[in-house]
Amino acid sequence: MSTQESTIGTDTVRDEMKASARTGERKRPVWMEKPSLLVQIGKTLVLGISVALVIVPFWSIIATSLASQETINAAAGGMVMWPGPIDLSSYTAVLGGGVVTRAMIISILITVVGTLLSLATTAGLAYWLSRSGAAGAKPMTLLVLGAVLFTPGLIPTYLVVRQLGLIDSYWSLILPVMINAFNVIVMRAFFQDLPRELFESAAIDGASSATILFRIVLPLSKAVLAVIGLFYAVSYWNAFFNALLYIQSTDKWPMALVLRTYVVNQTSIGGDQLGATEALPPQLSLQMAILVIAVVPILLVYPFIQRHFAKGVMIGAVKG
Repeated sequence: MSTQESTIGTDTVRDEMKASARTGERKRPVWMEKPSLLVQIGKTLVLGISVALVIVPFWSIIATSLASQETINAAAGGMVMWPGPIDLSSYTAVLGGGVVTRAMIISILITVVGTLLSLATTAGLAYWLSRSGAAGAKPMTLLVLGAVLFTPGLIPTYLVVRQLGLIDSYWSLILPVMINAFNVIVMRAFFQDLPRELFESAAIDGASSATILFRIVLPLSKAVLAVIGLFYAVSYWNAFFNALLYIQSTDKWPMALVLRTYVVNQTSIGGDQLGATEALPPQLSLQMAILVIAVVPILLVYPFIQRHFAKGVMIGAVKG
């Protein structure tokens, strides 16, 4: 291409840009264009159907747990969509001091203690790995990454738990899963993104590593602590398989095992399990009450960390 042709092409592009600037035209990316009415209606329908698929079954569970024997009989013994006259006898029987009440207390204690221990150990390990020049940080980082890629098998894990004497102990539901390697990596990425100047100025003032962690790092890490704490809490609350493997006494069952026994396996609930001496409500109503009790407590945690969740789930997405 000659110099004259190149000059003509450049002038043409420049003239088009000037004409576009004069007319005020702006070409926006495709994703910034306003969707058509048909696309908006389609998105609304898809979102509405998705919400209905979540809400309707949950509402049916709550309605059935509050239904009386007559209402369930009218629905041919199945799930109901409207409880009719509200009957709280199922919740009274389930929470009357029997196996469900004991299992709920056990699950709450395991979840609280396990979450606190997991957050403490995860934050300590992540802070150590995030410090540049820390002794043994690089080999330990490789070990943590290896734990993400290669998980231990079921039989070796069970043998270790048995060798430590944790069979039929509540600690068997906490210690084997106390540190999650992926959560360590996510928290380490968050700590590395904090301004280094804060650590350097604190070190100059004579602050120790523990002081920097508790006075500077943790107060600035509420988002990641809230999200990872939620992940740990949900994991401990729903601890089913480990409880099935390690817990042998029925009086030590957490809520997940009670839910599996009486709801998933459809085992009949007797008065001796619930500590009741009077006639029990319908079995289906009792099972749905157990399901509601197993789901609602962990749902109540979400509103308290909602403002941190959007930021916390993005941690590590752009920096690892």
